[in-house]
Amino acid sequence: MDDSKAESANPTELVPDLSEIAAQCAASNLLDFATQLAGLAEDLKALAARPIMPVPTLTTADDQPEASLSSMTLKIEPSRQ
Repeated sequence: MDDSKAESANPTELVPDLSEIAAQCAASNLLDFATQLAGLAEDLKALAARPIMPVPTLTTADDQPEASLSSMTLKIEPSRQ
């Protein structure tokens, strides 16, 4: 709507235009959000394809006679795409 129509329009005539603008903004925001979610899904897919390698911590033989899962930490390396 141009300025001359906006000046002559009554407030009830502006409501459909505002509703349309709000709907377009919401649709645009949803598309942006969907694009971000798709990117995150791709990142998660790439992470899921990578093995998680346990990295043993250094302990002395006197402290723990045998290795166990509690003495290991997991190291996740960033993907290189």
